Amino acid sequence: MAASVLAELTRGYLQAVDQALPGYVRGLYVVGSAALGAWQPGVSDVDTVIMTARPATDGDLDRLAMLHGEMPRSPHFDGVYLDPALARSWPSDGRSVPHAVNGKFTRGKPCGELTPVLWLTLQRYGVPVRGPAVADLGVQVDPEQLRRYNLDNLREYWQPTVAPLPSALADVAPDTAMSAETVAWFVLGPARLHYTLGHGDILSKAAAGEHLAQMFPEYAELARRAVRWRSGAAERFTATDLVAAAGSVNAVADDAWRRFGP
Repeated sequence: MAASVLAELTRGYLQAVDQALPGYVRGLYVVGSAALGAWQPGVSDVDTVIMTARPATDGDLDRLAMLHGEMPRSPHFDGVYLDPALARSWPSDGRSVPHAVNGKFTRGKPCGELTPVLWLTLQRYGVPVRGPAVADLGVQVDPEQLRRYNLDNLREYWQPTVAPLPSALADVAPDTAMSAETVAWFVLGPARLHYTLGHGDILSKAAAGEHLAQMFPEYAELARRAVRWRSGAAERFTATDLVAAAGSVNAVADDAWRRFGP
């Protein structure tokens, strides 16, 4: 199922972009959950790295915006566009490049997808749809940049994001239903970063649940419920679960800084 959806979506994108901008896309590589063998219908997007033949002109960007606007709404076809110079330097600074996230094409704004984690995923697991073999791309991943990115992301993004939750939910009935997507996001996302710090490799969100369960047994049941929800099970999450998810973020981040920090 996943393979057929992936093939149909990437084929449709390439047909459309070749018609709109002949010769512009010279390489297309699938990354993310589809590359890791963990793509889930109705939950996962299709993430890609797109190599172009030249830097994009305003006209190119107009056509790309129109093209992405006409792509199917589910699953989203997301991607980062790299011109030839960027495909030699593999930037991890979140600079402005054309990109599509959650199906929305963006131009002229910083791209948060440009991280060492993206290049590590491409280097080790990228699936070529068009272009040379991944091994021939010369993808570069700096281990120190990878370490610092994961540590800083845990402390500067994840922890501040969950910080308001305990007080915000203090007056909410413990069994009040909460977004399963939000709970799973908090439970599984930081665990992936923790694994990368310890192993120098990339983990799917499903496997991250087991990593969290092993490293932090107090969150094992919540982690496994989050994984079951991603697999399509009818799991219900409550305010109590969301507070626990926030606790797991802090536990993971604090442990990562103790183990792998400077």
